[in-house]
Amino acid sequence: MIMILSAMITILISNMRSRMSTGRLLALLLAVTLVLAACGTETGADSDRPLVVATTSIWGDVVGQIVGEDADVEVLIPRGADSHDYEPTSRQVALLQEADLVVANGLGLEEGLVDILESAAADGANILEVAPLVDPIPFADHDHDHEEDAAHDRGDLDPHVWFDLTRVEIAVGHIAQQLGDVDDSVDWAARAAEYSAELLRADEDASAILEVVTPGDRRMVTNHEALGYFADRYDFEIIGVVIPGGSTLADPSSSELAALVEEMQHEGVDTIFAETSSPTRLAEAVAAETGGEVVVVELFTESLGEPGSEAGTLIDLVLTNSRLVAEALTR
Repeated sequence: MIMILSAMITILISNMRSRMSTGRLLALLLAVTLVLAACGTETGADSDRPLVVATTSIWGDVVGQIVGEDADVEVLIPRGADSHDYEPTSRQVALLQEADLVVANGLGLEEGLVDILESAAADGANILEVAPLVDPIPFADHDHDHEEDAAHDRGDLDPHVWFDLTRVEIAVGHIAQQLGDVDDSVDWAARAAEYSAELLRADEDASAILEVVTPGDRRMVTNHEALGYFADRYDFEIIGVVIPGGSTLADPSSSELAALVEEMQHEGVDTIFAETSSPTRLAEAVAAETGGEVVVVELFTESLGEPGSEAGTLIDLVLTNSRLVAEALTR
């Protein structure tokens, strides 16, 4: 197709050269170059390898750790973005149908993708939602009105399963099984076993990092209900959240924020754990209202950090968050 376009345009330019000024000819040549470049740009992955699409950077890393160079991995929600409010481009929507496998979190985490994923699945896309497969836990009850939860059809189950690496290890097995159905030329089970061992070692390392926090200090206030699995796995208690429910899209009332301030004062909590992927304005406002020396510490929650950073992989994310929590609660 590109060769035909190139030949046709060459003939056209040859015929028009005698009737066109040099400036107009150069402009036309520039336009032709852009057209050919666009036509020659690869819009899909290597056709010789399976294409796996992951909805979030976190699951993109998990898939990448398993497949290595034997599959192409595309991530829909870019690093640094909030999974709850991201809306895909038309190209990304088309990518769901092109993929051999789509790995999604599920349980309503990808709020802007829910309808699109359902539609793609109805059209035959191979979609694996991992969160429902790893024994998800319910949201904690912080006495908030969860109308927003019902509105976004999340139900009572917490989708933030990646904060428990033992659950991720279970998800890895499911992903490997699906990869085997797509391409049986690779021993995906062996790849999964190797990565699972790394996850379990990192889980032990995180527990060791957090040992410095005494039982009496293992109380947390978070930006929204994203750290339930972290608290459940490492024996912390979340006494309150700034934004009620499991989504960053909810809008807390003034009475809810006042109740949180009162709870923090009563419990003597002097740290609010915010998120790198969400604004910290509300957390900072609550900190100011307590009247004490409350600090706001940003954790990596919905997204990985940039490649090579302290949260460039899921394992890095969990270990970095563990260090930040330990430092904040022992200062």
